[in-house]
Amino acid sequence: MRAESDAIDRNAGRRVNAPLREMPPARPEPDLRPATLGDLDALVALEHAAFATDRAERRAIRHAIRSPTMDVLVALLDGDVLVGAAVLERRRASRIARLASIAVAPNRGGLGLGGRLLDAAEETARARGCDRLRLEVRADNGAGIRLYERRGYTRFAVRPDYYEDGMEAWRYERPL
Repeated sequence: MRAESDAIDRNAGRRVNAPLREMPPARPEPDLRPATLGDLDALVALEHAAFATDRAERRAIRHAIRSPTMDVLVALLDGDVLVGAAVLERRRASRIARLASIAVAPNRGGLGLGGRLLDAAEETARARGCDRLRLEVRADNGAGIRLYERRGYTRFAVRPDYYEDGMEAWRYERPL
């Protein structure tokens, strides 16, 4: 998509056609909605594609979809292609929600889906009466850490040996 504009040639004082910069393609706008049991197969496939270790099992995902104290949000592109998910946990007597997971299909990275899912999780937590959101992130997950810190999350603790492979988790929190 090259476009040309009229520009003035400073040396000759005449108009010339000069190429304009190409516009980057628009980011696709995902549909975000609560997961249903009909999404279970796609959520299991996403879990396996997005995470090498510490994957949620089918039974745990099914439980999360059905649980009154959990929200599973899905991101869909092209109408019905599940490309991301977020899992939010709440305790009945607490105003602190926990973001248990954000997963984006590896072939859909860089589209801002993680940020959109984080926005939806925060909005859901607020709607459920929570005033803070906490999460854990692998210490070697630079993209996740940058996302959370750009969004105002503050690291408040480190949990050594948190993940299956021994990696530590950095705990973050943000007021909603």
